[in-house]
Amino acid sequence: MQTVQNGLFVSVDYKGTLQNGEVFDTSHGCRPLEVEMGAGHLIQGFEAALLGMALNEKKTIVIGPEQAYGPRNEDHIYIFDRADVPPEMDPEVGETVALTSPDGHEVPARITAVDAEKVTVDLNHPLAGETLTFEIQVVGISATPTQPQDECGCGCSCGSDDHCA
Repeated sequence: MQTVQNGLFVSVDYKGTLQNGEVFDTSHGCRPLEVEMGAGHLIQGFEAALLGMALNEKKTIVIGPEQAYGPRNEDHIYIFDRADVPPEMDPEVGETVALTSPDGHEVPARITAVDAEKVTVDLNHPLAGETLTFEIQVVGISATPTQPQDECGCGCSCGSDDHCA
């Protein structure tokens, strides 16, 4: 019986929920998530749970923040003067914008407050600090990819990149 091992490509059907039962991501209704095991494209707890699973095996896993997106860090909240925001930008609460780090990398930031003088952004991952529950089923195991791989190399399903972080 073939099992999930590092270096193999695994296809997974999954549903991720928060502690309150809210679904935050799923492959249901889309193609399964395909990922190369050991390549670092999944959160640590999700990848660890997949290792050793057999084809068609199902399980439910609970992943704490330490094995998911980490704890929330209040040092990752920044307040900008409205005068420092480009004039063509009309920031709205809930919007995600790209900020440029000092080393030139783009960093996603969620706008959490806007007033006439200030704009507050949160650089924490939206799921930071959350305990996540996943229902997973291995639906494919292969030595080579069976789906087109996107730029992060994991073949993210449904246009979502939550599991690429």
